[in-house]
Amino acid sequence: MLLVTGITGHSGRYFLQELINNNYDGTIRCIVRETSNTFLLDTSGLNIEKVVGDLEDPDLIDRVMNGVDTVMHIYNIHHSTMIVRSAIKNKVKRAILVHTTGIYSEFKYASEGYKKIEQKIKELKSDTKCLTGITILRPSMIYGDLCDSNMSKFIKMVDKLRIMPVINGGTSLIQPVNARDLGKAFFTVLMYPEETNDKAYDLSGERPIKMIDIFKLISKELGKTTIYFNVPLSLGVLMARVLKFLTLGRIDFIEKVQRMGEDRDYSHDKATSDFGYNPMAFEKGIQIEVLEYLEKNRN
Repeated sequence: MLLVTGITGHSGRYFLQELINNNYDGTIRCIVRETSNTFLLDTSGLNIEKVVGDLEDPDLIDRVMNGVDTVMHIYNIHHSTMIVRSAIKNKVKRAILVHTTGIYSEFKYASEGYKKIEQKIKELKSDTKCLTGITILRPSMIYGDLCDSNMSKFIKMVDKLRIMPVINGGTSLIQPVNARDLGKAFFTVLMYPEETNDKAYDLSGERPIKMIDIFKLISKELGKTTIYFNVPLSLGVLMARVLKFLTLGRIDFIEKVQRMGEDRDYSHDKATSDFGYNPMAFEKGIQIEVLEYLEKNRN
């Protein structure tokens, strides 16, 4: 049996679509919230078992692990340690954990927690023979449709602002990954355990791209003319700190602004070599998302 967390989320929905497209014939147990939209699950034609609950409940995790061979944990890196502990306790054979390239950030508070989680998982794995394989997948910035929390915001900004500030002139590199490519990668890793067990993979977009070039691509797809002006990183951080102070900590963009000044490009060569990972070009992916945005606003 396959246990999946986060299957109704952004990249989880594309993983489900891959299961459907490939006529996956095993039993799939899915943890969902009462508020989750399960229409695609309900109409998938797959052997789906839904369990309504919250991943904050360790007793629930132990219950749903019963009889599971493989767990695909997509939902949240902060639950990974609990997932692995329960998998070991219930003699699950394999775990695939979706984490983040945020682990590489130069800012300690952005990465230190992620490093501790992966180190703890490594320790748990070394102390048992029950869990024969753990695969860690680290997506970069995820985009793909209006459900993402990254490019969808940039699209709205470029659409609404004729004059737009960019940190450090937008020269920092990022390598966004389309959620569709993640869905395919999750499925392929699931189906190729021998090639991917006990390995970690960075899942990034086709190639690195400058932030300013992303804004220009979005502007082109929207049919807008936008003027960009440079905001030094130090000034951007200062403004974020002032905003946090004035809102008594309710709005805290400090880390996000700081990370906009660092390069976030990551090679996916290992994933390509081991299981044929081949992500789409950003130009194609952002065209799909901008079109969805335009159609939504027309309606």
